[in-house]
Amino acid sequence: MLSCCESYISRTVSIAPLITFRILFGALMMLGTIRFAYQGWIERLYLEPKLFFKFYGFEWVQMPGEMGMYLLFTVAAISAGMIMLGLFYRLATILFFLSFTYIELIDATNYLNHYYLVCLFAFLLIFLPAHRAYSLDTWRKPHLVQSHVPAWTINILIFQLTVVYTCAGIAKLNPDWLFKAMPLAIWLPEHTDIPILGYFFQFKWVAYLFSWGGAIYDLSIAYFLMHKRTRLFAYLLVILFHGMTYLLFNIGLFPFIMIFSTLIFFPASFHTNILRYTIPPSFHHTSQLTLRSSQNYLLIFFCLLQLLLPFRHLLYPGNVLWTEEGYRFAWRVMLVEKNGQAIFHIKDPTTGRSTDIINGQYLTKFQEKQMSIQPDFMLQFAHHLKKEYQMKHGIEQPIITVDAHISLNARPSKRLIDPNINLAAIHDSFKPKEWILKP
Repeated sequence: MLSCCESYISRTVSIAPLITFRILFGALMMLGTIRFAYQGWIERLYLEPKLFFKFYGFEWVQMPGEMGMYLLFTVAAISAGMIMLGLFYRLATILFFLSFTYIELIDATNYLNHYYLVCLFAFLLIFLPAHRAYSLDTWRKPHLVQSHVPAWTINILIFQLTVVYTCAGIAKLNPDWLFKAMPLAIWLPEHTDIPILGYFFQFKWVAYLFSWGGAIYDLSIAYFLMHKRTRLFAYLLVILFHGMTYLLFNIGLFPFIMIFSTLIFFPASFHTNILRYTIPPSFHHTSQLTLRSSQNYLLIFFCLLQLLLPFRHLLYPGNVLWTEEGYRFAWRVMLVEKNGQAIFHIKDPTTGRSTDIINGQYLTKFQEKQMSIQPDFMLQFAHHLKKEYQMKHGIEQPIITVDAHISLNARPSKRLIDPNINLAAIHDSFKPKEWILKP
């Protein structure tokens, strides 16, 4: 057992897979950041909103203003390019991790699984010696050149990808996905205009085929990629699967991130053959890079966190797809189709006067849609309204309730929040939200 662990941690292996990962990740992040700015999404998602929703515990992360936002994206794009080139690598990885993560923490309504994955990859790269070959750093400082690295530096990336796929597969083992083909039964018929394939999307059995196929794919693909005999076929499935999701669904760079990053499963010889067509190697030595004690504990903590975090929803009562307690950061990909409406009522306890809120006066259309289906965002919005009415209308303790109805995966709409609860008097925490009604 110990020798097996040693082989995955301290065994010396070629650095080539790590180099390919660094170059592709940096290039994709640089292009993705530039694309984000070119599409006008900085203005739409960060400059237009009047208020921002926060992840619990990160309320301190504030929008730095117009120039600050453009600066953050500029730093992210430049540092991603530096990662690709291996230029001032350690500084570049830290800058990219901090700038990209800060951007994602500004408004939780913009949360996407692959943004979270990018943050994790960026964090890991800070500690990985991915600049020790085929980099401008080794051109500047030849003594940095390294032909071999400890196996953990590559296996930690394989571990992260395995967690993503496996947890995504486990999350699909729910009645809606398996026995109702939801939400694919809603989404696929919207794409019948696609040549050839589109004709089949009108049939319910195709939605079931995609649902079961998707679950089996997520649960098994990482393990097929680990084995030599099945690796090539598995990677072709990766390309097919993520190519199909890119064609059918608006999920940004996620398909490309997975297609490129899963190359890490291939042996060093594969990566060496790719790299030989770029820059000729000039390896000088093969000394071992060992884990410091502090790094060892950090690595263990990181792995445990990634294994436990996706299952924290088990600590909460009810269906996680409905309550969304423990929903984020758990690789729940494409599991829900939610539509909702939330009408907020504000009452002055002194005069008894009440009024209804027009959400669009405070939120963009995108924010309003996200807020209307996620309980923690409703609570945050209620607290924003509380401050607003205290400051502008002089109501010291306004009573704020919400009449929220949600439709989950084509079910009839039901009330989500207890309409008698004063949200202004409730503070968010990790405790179960008893004010969420269970269907």
